[in-house]
Amino acid sequence: MGWEVIDRLAQRWHTAVTVEDGWSVVGRARVGGLRVLLAKPQTYVNVSGTAVANLMRRHRVALGDLFLVVDDLDLPLGRVRLRTRGTHGGHNGLRSVIDALGSAAFPRLRVGIGRPPEGVDPAEYVLTRATDTERPVFEAALTRAADAVELAVREGPAAAMNRYNSPAPESRPPQTEDRR
Repeated sequence: MGWEVIDRLAQRWHTAVTVEDGWSVVGRARVGGLRVLLAKPQTYVNVSGTAVANLMRRHRVALGDLFLVVDDLDLPLGRVRLRTRGTHGGHNGLRSVIDALGSAAFPRLRVGIGRPPEGVDPAEYVLTRATDTERPVFEAALTRAADAVELAVREGPAAAMNRYNSPAPESRPPQTEDRR
């Protein structure tokens, strides 16, 4: 999910994420006068902190300027949640980044993919493509996540949190009439 959000942002910002840089491939963009480095770690998720720490050191990125995008099994498909800091919440990629940086004080966007069906290994589930019935919600989630990242870059994480930390329209329960 994170890579697909990066791909959407790269397309919007007219760049390609193809340059090898340590344990990642990167692309550079300018957004609202800011220089942005889009990166896709090429390590396994559970050791992605190595790639992130390496990039931050090489490009002199401050901890507060890091912005991670990860999938989340514990959020319903289509839901996005932005936080400026926090725990790994059981996500092995976040755990690796927090351990490698020695801090959890960086913004992160979790994109909900929902829990796997009964009997499906979560490790396999996160690597599978969305089903045809899930695809419209998945596509909307990718757009919503890219929008949230772009707003966070342009106006700051607080603005993005205020706008995007509510359920996606597709995942909200239907409105019912007042039965008084």
